[in-house]
Amino acid sequence: MRTLLLLIVLTAPTVAWSYADESFYKVLAQDGIAEIDAANLALERTSNDDVKEFAAMMVRDHTAANTRLNALAASKKSRLPNSASVAQRAIQAKLAVLSGGTFDQFYIRCQIDAHEEMLDLINNEIASGKDAKAQAFAREILPTVQQHLKMSRVLAAGEGI
Repeated sequence: MRTLLLLIVLTAPTVAWSYADESFYKVLAQDGIAEIDAANLALERTSNDDVKEFAAMMVRDHTAANTRLNALAASKKSRLPNSASVAQRAIQAKLAVLSGGTFDQFYIRCQIDAHEEMLDLINNEIASGKDAKAQAFAREILPTVQQHLKMSRVLAAGEGI
């Protein structure tokens, strides 16, 4: 019994960190799916060429990142979610009923919020993650997410948001 207790105590931090890294994978997957869903809706709904260009980039970049993330998770024998979170789906539902400038403004504001949250997630993984592959992936996608945030802020400034 004492050996089992010692084993649990000695391995607990490792197990906890592996759960944190797995959580990183899962949240990132949901975020990527949400980005693609919102961008596809933007491509259908907006008449603003800048928003269309941004949305097309979101689809392209997040599809590529999700493909790499899925391969990474598979190598870890981890299954990722295949849909956005409930909160993200609620935002998508709100987007679906908007149109025109109201749609564009809400979409852009959501992009800023989502990319700020994603940067926090990525920076936390880089600083605290224990899985070297997860940290490497976080470092790899960091510049793209920073660029997306910068571009969404430029769009917001152009729309007076």
